[in-house]
Formats: sequence, C-alpha cells, structure tokens
Amino acid sequence: MKELVRKKEKELIIKGEGLTTEYFRRDDEGNVESIDTALDHIDISIIKGRFIGIIGHNGCGKSTLAKNINALITPSEGSLTVCGMDVYDEESRMKIRSMAGMVFQNPDNQIVSSIVEEDCAFGPENLGIPSQEIRERVDRALSSVGMFEKRRNSPEHLSGGQKQRVAVAGVLSMEPECIIFDESTAMLDPEGRQDVLNLAHELNEKKGVTVLWITHYMEELTGADHIFVMDNGRIVMEGAPREIFARDEELVQHGLTLPGITLLSRLLKENGVKLSGVALSVDELFKELMAL
Repeated sequence: MKELVRKKEKELIIKGEGLTTEYFRRDDEGNVESIDTALDHIDISIIKGRFIGIIGHNGCGKSTLAKNINALITPSEGSLTVCGMDVYDEESRMKIRSMAGMVFQNPDNQIVSSIVEEDCAFGPENLGIPSQEIRERVDRALSSVGMFEKRRNSPEHLSGGQKQRVAVAGVLSMEPECIIFDESTAMLDPEGRQDVLNLAHELNEKKGVTVLWITHYMEELTGADHIFVMDNGRIVMEGAPREIFARDEELVQHGLTLPGITLLSRLLKENGVKLSGVALSVDELFKELMAL
C-alpha cells in the first residue's frame, strides 16, 4: 500500500523536453526580420500535487512557459505533455485548458460576466457540463474561495483581491488538476497578495491541486515544494526553497535577491548570532531567536 502511495506521489503532471518557443518578427512583405527565442530548449518535470514556484525577472520566459502548459500557444520545438495529453494534439487542447487552468495578472481581463456566479459558470458551460452539475460546481468553487456570499454581486463592486478570488473560482469550477497563477498578485496590495497566496496553498494542501506559482516576488516562494529559476528563456537553477536561497550570489547574477526575512537571518548569522541556518519565515526566525 505504501509503495502505491509513493508511486502516486511521484506521478508527473507536466513533462517537457527540449521545449522551445520562438517568435518571428516580419517586415511588411512577410519576410522574417528577426527571431526572438522566449524558451530555449527547456527540460521540466512537475510532480502531481506539488506547489511549484517559477521565478525570474521580466522577459525571462515565465509567462511563455505558462502559455505553453495551458496550450494557449504551441511550442516551436520539443515535447510537452500536460495531464498525460500532448499539447501538439489539437483535439486535446481544450481539455488541457480545463485541466491546467490559468489565473492571470489582471482579473478584469479574465472576468467576463456582470454577476459573480454567472462568471464562475462560464467555463463549465463551454465544456458542455449539465446545468445541475454547473450549479453544484459553482457553489462549491465560490465556497472554496470564500466568495459564496458575494455570488449575486457585480464584480465591479469587489476589491482587487476579491476579483482575483472570483477568477480562481472560475478556474476551479472546471475542476482542474493544476492551476497556473501567472503573476496573479502583481496588481494587488500586500494584504491582497497574501490573501491570494494563502488561497493557493489551501487549494494545494486541502484539495491536492497542483499549483504553479509564477512570480517575481521571492518572498512568495518560501512555502513552495520546488522552485525553478528562469533567465533568458532557460531554467538556470532549481531545487527546494532552502537550497535555492542558499545560493544568493547566483540569484543576484540572475537579477534576483533573497526574501527579506531570509536576508535578515543571514545578516544576523554573519554578525555572530548563532542561528542554525537561514530562516524562510518570520515564525522560523522568531523560534530560532527565542531558543538562543
């Protein structure tokens, strides 16, 4: 029984090999002027049920990777399977989009209806789900994100964080195995950012949803299972948060810095405070200091 559980834990939900995406610039006559390589022969494997962080500065290829996984664009080269389906197979693309849902940076670009519950029903309606099941899915999804009481409200009257919760509910109503948060907190205030991040962790921990959290905020990844660092269309570092944050000089080379609390713990250690290692959270640092 334990062996079966172990095998299930290691089931791959996303696998890409040599994944490449090129954008062609053409002149007025249609001739290729230049080629921009957004993804450069990436190999990536993501285990089902994990919380995965993908980080890098603007233009490093994070969003292009997300669009490939969601089958919004097709790779120029290489292989990519999502939930066991090949992204090159046109007949599988709609199913891939429902199984690997995306939450974008601006919720206003994702919300399509004037009533919260109608917006949440939009995805399953397009999938041809029966009306009664749609009703049940919508109620479950809105309850999961704490927006059931707002189900008959207009999204226009919601805060940025609440709108993003509605966007998440719209994805959840399609019952995906994976949710890609593509810089979904970039337009929110600190409280709203933390609110959506907590929701993503809750969906991962309680419902087993695989989460791909794409961001340029290092502090949002302290609770991730695994982090991929991207630069110039390539994966340049990967590992658990503690492993990644221990390589601060490499992070700087790729235009990134340590989370504030991790940097503080490192400075304390360098100045003689006997900490066991670098802290990943305020609670972790507090416990270390109290134990001294």
